Amino acid sequence: MSKTIGFIGIGNVGSHLANNLLKSKNNIYVYDKNINSYSNLINLKNKPCKNLEEIAMKSQIIITCLPSPKAVNNVIKTISKYLNKNHLWIEMSTTDKNEMIKLSKIVNSKGVKVLECPITGGEHRAKSGNISILAAGNKTTFRKSFPILSLLGYEILYCGKIGNASILKVITNYLASLHLLGIGEALAVAKKNNLDLGLTYKAIKVSSGNSFVNETETKVILAGSYDVGFTMDLVNKDLNLFSKLGKNLNLELGNYLSRKFKHGMRVLGKKSFSTSVVKLIEENEKIKLRAKNFPKQLVDNNKKQKAIQV
Repeated sequence: MSKTIGFIGIGNVGSHLANNLLKSKNNIYVYDKNINSYSNLINLKNKPCKNLEEIAMKSQIIITCLPSPKAVNNVIKTISKYLNKNHLWIEMSTTDKNEMIKLSKIVNSKGVKVLECPITGGEHRAKSGNISILAAGNKTTFRKSFPILSLLGYEILYCGKIGNASILKVITNYLASLHLLGIGEALAVAKKNNLDLGLTYKAIKVSSGNSFVNETETKVILAGSYDVGFTMDLVNKDLNLFSKLGKNLNLELGNYLSRKFKHGMRVLGKKSFSTSVVKLIEENEKIKLRAKNFPKQLVDNNKKQKAIQV
């Protein structure tokens, strides 16, 4: 049975998620305050909604994919007056745990069902539909919504109560940033010791030092494009959320990362790619971390895999 779905937030990742929904037999409506973003959509059968009221009135399921907790807060506080017991809200942004809990209570009071479903795995996997989803909320709601989540992702992990998924998403983003900076320094050491960086990439990939970040982001660093579709302002937002979660803990590495990426945003600009933090290492050491035959953009060439609960 087809569903009527409203998708809010047609950004770098949101456009890919929306496109995967548009391939389905469901009736899809979209809204973004930036009307230019609609050019990224395919098979758009319905005209974009003019405002949040329209998308709420036309949709049974509301999916949000927004750049910040503030944006999520503004959208939900505006749209909540139009929601009722027939609605389901699926939140797919990387947001603040406390804000997510607060907003879920607001819409729950109107009878609205809520799932917290941040995604992880990179823009290229969001495009292919093979991205991972961390899902939290009522387990029955999760089970009933699995067919919708299956259109968007591959490995789907149920994380328990609302708030858990946001915590886990922020933790994983922190680790990705930590790996990124470590890779930059590792490549610099290899370069200083006259190692071929293509060989270095392969050695890391088959070693205990390998990581998802190495298998993806290292490629576009070595190609010189740094293009991961994820920007400095977003990584700094995520690191701030991590620091907030770890308040009163002595997060030495977290504090170091925050300083590095804040400096990167000041020097390189808030819309520079997060991987550009490695440029700072290159500039300081007067080296270029390049190798032949690496892609300038990440592409997931795998076909959409049937979603599984992990």
